[in-house]
This record gives sequence, C-alpha cells and structure tokens, in this order.
Amino acid sequence: MYGVSNCFFYDAEHLAAALNYTVLHYDGDCAVKSKVIDLTPMPPRLVRKPPDTYHHGDLRDALVQAALHDAEQGGPEAISLKALAKKLGVSQPAPYRHFADREALLEAVTAAAFRQFNAILREAIGAPAKPSKLSRFAHAMLTFGLRRNGIYRLIFASRTMACAQKGSELHNAAMEAFALLLEALEAPAIGLLRERQALKIWASLHGVVMLAEQGLFTGQLAQTSREELVEDIVRESKLALSVAIKDAEASRM
Repeated sequence: MYGVSNCFFYDAEHLAAALNYTVLHYDGDCAVKSKVIDLTPMPPRLVRKPPDTYHHGDLRDALVQAALHDAEQGGPEAISLKALAKKLGVSQPAPYRHFADREALLEAVTAAAFRQFNAILREAIGAPAKPSKLSRFAHAMLTFGLRRNGIYRLIFASRTMACAQKGSELHNAAMEAFALLLEALEAPAIGLLRERQALKIWASLHGVVMLAEQGLFTGQLAQTSREELVEDIVRESKLALSVAIKDAEASRM
C-alpha cells in the first residue's frame, strides 16, 4: 500500500496513474513533467470512413448495382437482400429502408436491367449499317441474350415483369423496349398490325435465345445456325407485315 497526498493506493498501477496526474497538473515546467508527457499514451485517432462506405442517399443505388452484378452471374435466383447487405457492409435491416421486400428490390433491378437492354437496342437500330433496323435489333437481342443470360433471364424469365403495375418504372422501361421494336419494323401504323407482328417477332427471338442458351438449339436438323434462323425470322416477318398492310389498305378502297 502506497501513500500519495494523503491517499492510499493498493497497487503500482494506481500509484503510477496518480503520479502522472499530479505531475501533468503541476503549473511549472520540469524535466519530470516533460518525460511524463512524452510517455503518456495519446487517445486513439479518429478513423476516417473509407470512400466506399455507404450513407443515406446512395445505399439504394448501391443495392441495385450489386444485385445487377449478382444477376449477371446467376440470374434472378442469385439476388438476396441478406447477401447484399453483407456484401455492402451494412446492417441486415438497412436495405429495408429502401425496399419493402425482395420483390420490390427485384422490380427496381429489373427496371435497371431493361434500361441497359434498351440502350443496346437503341444503339443497334440507330447505327448506320446496311442490314435493316429489324435485322440489327434481332441480332442485338440474340447477342445480349446469349452473352448476358443472367440479366436476360431477370428481364424475360422471371415473374417480376408480370407483376409490374402500369406506369411503374419497370413497366415504362419494358414499354420502351417494345417501342424500339416497333421503330425497327419501319412500317406505318395501320390498326394494330405492327403490334401483332412485333409480338410474333419477340416470341420467336426469345425462343431462339432460350433454346440456344439451354444447348437445345444445334441447327443440325435443318442445317442452319441460330444467326441464319434469326435472319429468316426477320425476312419472313417483314414480308408478312408488308402483305398485311397492303391487304388492309386495299380493303379501305
């Protein structure tokens, strides 16, 4: 037991702390005080948050982008709110401040995927090239579906689009894709002839993509490639629409 300033301390650690306090609060300057200051541990420095730390306002976009990456690798089945929270280093409840549930997240991610898809289609039909706009549209869709099949399945092989409300972000993005197909047809609007033919083309192209992705389209039976089959679809669709338009115009006379 040690005594300092009429106080008693039962171990050396407490005694050293008291001596440090006494010396540091001494008004004058002395060698002992300087030594104590040198040896006194400094409080830990504040650690600045790394630049990729998410804060309110950008977590929603970070979740969408991370989910797109997961879908790219494994399709819509790979998207998990729990896994995304862990990946982004946020608490498990944090994503729910932006999305009520997984379905709400999927809708936002699918809308973002559609915008990527639309940008590629828009570039394809807008490029100055010899093939028709419809041909460029069709081959762009085929390439996207095979090279980015996880995103393609998120768009066209999940129930998310079917559940989208009219006027929603996802619904509008999907309608933009359909509008690009109508533009690629390069045909006048007579009734719903263009829309009917566009649906036939879309269904045919989707069938080629899904069969090829599953390894079920080899072309051996008809001795043709998927690219040649796509060209057949384009040529026959344009011809069928042209005939339908002529018949419709003739019936008006």
